[in-house]
Amino acid sequence: MEAFLSSTAVVALAEIGDKTMLLAIVLAARLRAPWAILAGIFVATIANHALAALVGSQVAGLLQADWFRIAVALGFVAMAAWTLVPDKLDDDENTVRTAGGAFLTTLVSFFLVEMGDKTQVATIALAAHYHAVIAVAAGTTLGMMLANGPAVFLGEAIEKRVSMKLTRTLAALLFLVLGLWQLADIFG
Repeated sequence: MEAFLSSTAVVALAEIGDKTMLLAIVLAARLRAPWAILAGIFVATIANHALAALVGSQVAGLLQADWFRIAVALGFVAMAAWTLVPDKLDDDENTVRTAGGAFLTTLVSFFLVEMGDKTQVATIALAAHYHAVIAVAAGTTLGMMLANGPAVFLGEAIEKRVSMKLTRTLAALLFLVLGLWQLADIFG
């Protein structure tokens, strides 16, 4: 349960203001098909984060050495710093193509944009830390849906009312606490 809840909280906070959240807002504004967009986000996130959690768990299983645990802990600390940097959509990402409809457009867009994104990297690190592929993948998927669901329906209104800076700071603190906790476990 700890892996699930931690994964949900970390990703839900880290996702606010992230480029995939901005993509959700753009897709919702352009495609005006919120349920298809949510379904695309859900399926893309399950696929992407299940693979990321599997990689994290397998890498951790192969490398149980203290140096690897230190690397994972420092990865959380680095994620804390990365989270403080606001994301923005690149100009070329602002163009939405809808050849396959809202669901397929969202599915492909989210899967590709999430590759190498901080929430995917966080999923790898969380799975390496907890050794719980299903709990981490389920938690990070729920975190993505908690952040992106409202963005699809209320994107611009949320952006005006919620402090992105405060949210990034809270997410960064959560990453930092996880990293320091892991270091304390290693050296304590």
